[in-house]
Amino acid sequence: MVRSLVTGLCLAVFAAVIIGLSSVLGLDLEHVALLGAALGGVLGLVPHASTWGKVAGFLAGFLLAWLGFGLRAAELPDSSAGRAVAAFVVVALIAVVTAASRGRLPLWSGLVGAASIVGAYESVYTNAPSQFLSESPAAATTVLLAVGLGYLSTNLLAPQANPSHSPPRHRSSAERVEESSPDSDTATDLDGLMTGATR
Repeated sequence: MVRSLVTGLCLAVFAAVIIGLSSVLGLDLEHVALLGAALGGVLGLVPHASTWGKVAGFLAGFLLAWLGFGLRAAELPDSSAGRAVAAFVVVALIAVVTAASRGRLPLWSGLVGAASIVGAYESVYTNAPSQFLSESPAAATTVLLAVGLGYLSTNLLAPQANPSHSPPRHRSSAERVEESSPDSDTATDLDGLMTGATR
């Protein structure tokens, strides 16, 4: 409970810092401060075998969703059908990248990456689709800065709260047999899905 409180307070401070940086540096960060800090916190808190793997998965999802906006601007109609096609392509490509990496880039981190650019840029894109080339880089860099600060707060300022920093616990053969049994708890399956572990 104390660890969760420390981590939450670190994220709260960084969300406020992001907004403060916005006014000092003249950046447009206010509308992505909470989004970026929260998603960066998720990226930092969810355990995965490789820290670089989840960061790379995030960046892959981010880039694919950004390219999805480019596809919408260049080729697809600005309609529900066009948005549906773009969403399908982006999520399918994230799944392909995850499969090609053999789980080293977890699916969840790719989806978090896609959500970050969509949350930061969708409303701007909807107002001016033709301005994709000029406006999307600003949205991408601002939300990446916010996510980076949120990630930093959970990994550097509060490393004790991050399960990925704890030493691995070796399981006994009885635990491994229990996990592989068909009667194993559903929570174990959910944990494996979240951490990217394969059974």
